[in-house]
Amino acid sequence: MKRLRFLLLVLSAGLAAELVAASSRRPNVIFILADDLGWGDLSCYGNTYLRTPNLDRLAAGGSLFTSFYTSGPVCSPSRAGFFTGRYPARDRIHGHFATRELNESRGMSSWLDPRAANVAGAFRSAGYTTAHVGKWHLGNDAGGPAIADYGFDFVGSGEGGGAGVRKDDPYYRARSTALFVDEALRFISGRGERPFYLQLWALLPHATLNPTPEQMEPFLRLSNRDIAHPSARTLYYASVADLDREIGRLLDRLAELGLADDTIIVFSSDNGPEEIFILNAGHSGVGSPGPFRGRKRSLYEGGVRVPFLVRWPGRVPAGRVDDATVIGGIDFMPSLCALAGVRLPEGHAADGEDLSRALLGGVVDRARPLMWEWRFGIAGHVINRSPQLSIRDGEWKLLLNPDRSRVELYAINRDPSEIDNLAAQHPDVVDRLARRVLEWQRGLPAGPADATAGRNDYPWPGRPPPPAPARGGRKAKSD
Repeated sequence: MKRLRFLLLVLSAGLAAELVAASSRRPNVIFILADDLGWGDLSCYGNTYLRTPNLDRLAAGGSLFTSFYTSGPVCSPSRAGFFTGRYPARDRIHGHFATRELNESRGMSSWLDPRAANVAGAFRSAGYTTAHVGKWHLGNDAGGPAIADYGFDFVGSGEGGGAGVRKDDPYYRARSTALFVDEALRFISGRGERPFYLQLWALLPHATLNPTPEQMEPFLRLSNRDIAHPSARTLYYASVADLDREIGRLLDRLAELGLADDTIIVFSSDNGPEEIFILNAGHSGVGSPGPFRGRKRSLYEGGVRVPFLVRWPGRVPAGRVDDATVIGGIDFMPSLCALAGVRLPEGHAADGEDLSRALLGGVVDRARPLMWEWRFGIAGHVINRSPQLSIRDGEWKLLLNPDRSRVELYAINRDPSEIDNLAAQHPDVVDRLARRVLEWQRGLPAGPADATAGRNDYPWPGRPPPPAPARGGRKAKSD
């Protein structure tokens, strides 16, 4: 089996290299990342309430993957996994980056180390012009390095506004995708003759949502006209529809410029949809995790399983739905580099695998499992409160706490909603996967865990909370 996997990897790299060599030029790359968009939010993933014609068009022209997983259930860890090909916890990125004080209290760094090998730097070293437009959230809120320090020739607007747009504009978020697409197109038009790598990371549909009246108008039928405030569905669907519309404008302009056939486009989301019970969520909670249990912050499927679309005309099969390949955010960098014929940085210890053969239509069984850790509490409905650790290996997914409490085993292909716990029936599988994920967790940088991490008890009114179970986490090391 190991020999077969090795041969598949060699064939995968060779096939990608042959495709690049056969092209008249190296492919451009655009990586579009939505924020808090659920697996079930697009009509090409089965949403019957909302039409997303442009993302459906992207899927029809390329391949749609149903078993794609981000590297974390919130933004910063997920983005780090995409960007570096490494598990984010290795770089002390456990939750979202916030103030330096909050980061330190959670045992986190305050930004991704700009010296870390990353996809932008790899493409730049290969002669690409590189750009980042939109949300970053890999650390400059706490006084960290500039985004350009991570290997970008051009940096556009992001969380803080820019280009004449004020962040205190009440409609800034609503208009942000249009701004980002404008900047992306200016970069593409002015890049010169070199191929380009572009990250376009949207703010939507992350709360707080405040679409313009024009964006809301098609969805006002979902609101009670006798109530002054529009419904959560109106606000959410208007926001996703605007994201879809602006991506369509980008696709149209690429075709007009004659770049569509020479450009790899990847679309995904950073994690599952927001939970409606979060304070200041701003009318989110409408986002759909599809048939899966869990939402943002959860290690159940709905928190980490998201849309993944890839288009490269003539290379990536059009209209293909891949239900077989288990692919993760940590695989993005090695797989994309292989597709474009870009060498990984010397000595880069990627946790992800080159699954470019699967992107090109092949059948690939990954060699290593995917693993996750979540050290914090999970707000919202108790059914979404997962254990702290998780591992997906083939058909099996195991969740448990570091002290081996709350052991849950699911045959994920047959039970995608994670309802039927098979741990008692398959102790051998539990033992094998538990040893693997616990060994991995012990190798991560030490740090504190919330008292509520991994717990699913419910604080019923009038009853004192049960005593906290013995924790398996470790105390933070002193710096």
